[in-house]
Amino acid sequence: MPPAKKRTRTYDPAKTRAAVLAQYALVRRAVGGLSPEQLALPTRLGDWRVRDLVAHIGMALSAVGLLCDRPEPARRGGALPDWPSAVAVDAPAIAARARELAEDTPDPGAQLDEAERRFTAALAEHPGSRLLDTGVGALPLADYVVTRTVELVVHTDDLNAALPALEIPYDRGALGAATRLLADTLAVRAPGASTEVRIPPYAVVQCVEGPRHTRGTPPNVVETDPLTWIRLATGRTDWDTALADARVAASGERADLSGLLPLMS
Repeated sequence: MPPAKKRTRTYDPAKTRAAVLAQYALVRRAVGGLSPEQLALPTRLGDWRVRDLVAHIGMALSAVGLLCDRPEPARRGGALPDWPSAVAVDAPAIAARARELAEDTPDPGAQLDEAERRFTAALAEHPGSRLLDTGVGALPLADYVVTRTVELVVHTDDLNAALPALEIPYDRGALGAATRLLADTLAVRAPGASTEVRIPPYAVVQCVEGPRHTRGTPPNVVETDPLTWIRLATGRTDWDTALADARVAASGERADLSGLLPLMS
């Protein structure tokens, strides 16, 4: 009997949009009062300053409108779980654009406001089924909006690392969607059913080739919290550090995911 096909995860477009806007609002509120000195502080992202990071967060939303302005592809050509792995290809150009935008925008708050305006206008004008020409191929608009939760949650964490006093919270819907998408990316990158990865309360996936688990406690189990998972998946922390800090529990000979991470960086 052939193995059962994995069910493709679906997302409620209205809930995804609400999650994106909620996380974006939390960021805007936090950065609105930053001083020029704070905006000039370094981040953990190489030579990026806080100002560059804020500009990039605005770009995460304005990208939706920019893609909607392009001609619509004739047919779908990508899959949502493939998106995180494709981001690295465009990373240098995206970083350069963020720095350029930061230099050209004296008021970061105004840039964030304009990005949200373009985002909401694009969603109001186009149906969720409208195809966008993305780096991973043609994706429906509704799927691409899911990727914005990853961008916002990851960079909220980057801001918190650069300015711990901000303590920007994480919207539950945005954190959940980002966690699920990155978990599904792992399952695509390492197909199989010998290892169960648990990220409560948002996601459980099976991955890694080997004997298939069918009943009882799986022989290979990885469990972690959502933020640690997102940091592992995006290269903000590494496997050995997370294990040493007891942020990850891993049991079984196929529970070492260090060779599969990060999924995007």
